[in-house]
Amino acid sequence: QVLLVESGGGLVEAGNSLRLSCAASGFTFGRHTMAWFRQAPGKDREFVSAVTWSGGLTFYADSVKGRFTIFRDNANNTVHLEMDSLKSEDTGVYYCAASDRWGSFGYERTYDIWGQGTQVTVSP
Repeated sequence: QVLLVESGGGLVEAGNSLRLSCAASGFTFGRHTMAWFRQAPGKDREFVSAVTWSGGLTFYADSVKGRFTIFRDNANNTVHLEMDSLKSEDTGVYYCAASDRWGSFGYERTYDIWGQGTQVTVSP
């Protein structure tokens, strides 16, 4: 069974940090680009960050660049998102996604495996 399970969400005050994790199973994790997307209330889902198969390339939305760090552990089939200096506008449901395609890493259509999401709420 192909599965992505996110964890680590919660309520945090602005300026603090949170680490999200995504555990993968049922597919060849080391051959998939992994990404994080988020959806704020009343808004479309948007790209946050991605990391390629070996971890050699990472990509970030401008809104999180310098504050968020994505990294993966291929030995344990997990990908993480370290979120520092959180802002209230970072609030939303965060989704983990996987793709075996190359390129267009910032687009939802690239990814064909999705998790259920984890809620992150940043209080002002």
